[in-house]
Amino acid sequence: MPRYLSLVRIEENSIDMASADPGFEERMGALFEEITKAGAMVDTAGLKPTAESTRITWQDGKLSFTDGPFTETKEVVGGYAMLQCKDMAEAIEWGKRFLEVHPPHWTVGLEVREVEEMPGS
Repeated sequence: MPRYLSLVRIEENSIDMASADPGFEERMGALFEEITKAGAMVDTAGLKPTAESTRITWQDGKLSFTDGPFTETKEVVGGYAMLQCKDMAEAIEWGKRFLEVHPPHWTVGLEVREVEEMPGS
């Protein structure tokens, strides 16, 4: 069964958990439980801020390292979910439901991509 990576895109520092409505965490927990019981959830997590990250670049045969935060970056990957679904339509349906759980005054994006299996894996 194909796997799909959902990348949660946010504008870093624009989402304040204190501004979430009281039922947000409960709704999210219930959705994650439903996705897990459906056998679709492989893994999910939020990511630490870019201030705690390092970018490693390979260019002209050399490595370079840049510690965050990255001032030129506005939108960042704030979390991910690895799903195992029958097709892209199912992965997108879970993604729509994930976004609809969030408070309406937040801006959250989701990129859903099928995982390309490597030969021999």
